[in-house]
Amino acid sequence: MNSKASHSVPEVMTDPERAGHRACDAVTTYADSVQSIYTELARCTLQDPPPEALRRRVVGELASLGRAEAQFRHAQTRTAELRDELSARLTDTEKSTARKFSRFRPPTNASIDLAEQERGHFARGLNLYKMMLVLILGSFAGVVVELLWCFVTNGYFESRAGLVYGPFNLLYGVGAAVLSAALYRFRNRGRWLSFLGGFVVGSAVEYGCSWLQEVVFGSTSWDYSHLPFNLNGRICLLYSIFWGLLGVLWIKDIYPRMSKWILRIPNHAGILLTWALAVFLIFDGIVSSIAVMRWSQRLDGVPASSAFEAFIDDRFPDERMKRIYANMNFD
Repeated sequence: MNSKASHSVPEVMTDPERAGHRACDAVTTYADSVQSIYTELARCTLQDPPPEALRRRVVGELASLGRAEAQFRHAQTRTAELRDELSARLTDTEKSTARKFSRFRPPTNASIDLAEQERGHFARGLNLYKMMLVLILGSFAGVVVELLWCFVTNGYFESRAGLVYGPFNLLYGVGAAVLSAALYRFRNRGRWLSFLGGFVVGSAVEYGCSWLQEVVFGSTSWDYSHLPFNLNGRICLLYSIFWGLLGVLWIKDIYPRMSKWILRIPNHAGILLTWALAVFLIFDGIVSSIAVMRWSQRLDGVPASSAFEAFIDDRFPDERMKRIYANMNFD
């Protein structure tokens, strides 16, 4: 059998195309050379089984083909990734540079990457400063968005804060930081990858935060038991889909906008500001945890056992805690 390459060859080829055609030609040539093995195997009978030398040759060829298959599979995967990324970069650039509503369009992640690198910015890439700023800004922005959503849907404002000082909720901040870390590698890829990443990562974060809150504080802030396809009431399919959509919106729209704002912060002032805000949030988180624990103990009728606990009870009475954590329920 002589089945020389039947694939059409364009007159002008790029390097990837030439490599692909060379690979196809090499496989076709190998297929011709292996015909002798087929013939020798076909001549074997019950009275005349394959000799050991032929068997060793076949086993060696099988191992070689297995290794070649793995290499071809890797090349195919990498080629598909490159095609997807190039297509996504073109789409993102065209959308970002379109004249209509250009003022409101986010910059591309590629342009952010380039600007951060050229300026040597303190929060470039996904370093520690960028992650801290994302967590801080996410903690604040999440509270504002949910506060407005509560007003639109219910007609009144209700606290959605997760800390006793300031409009911050670390759940949103952690979610923003984890989404950034998980989806950063896909920022210049197709949106379907961002959706899958947001679906999985967001659901995992939501489940973990719900479980941790219940284990540590004995309380819950949400329960999806009434919704279909839920898992222990902590997550459900509907909100997991929302997480997937948020993943696309986050890495393709919100993250590059946020990074553009962060780029405007001078290096020296930005480093000091980031550490100051981080220290404040750590302090706020510690005080909030202590206040919630004492609130839970008071509801169980446990009196203050020290001057410090009495101070916490006086500074954070039940009425104040109920205003801050309007949706928190203790079992």
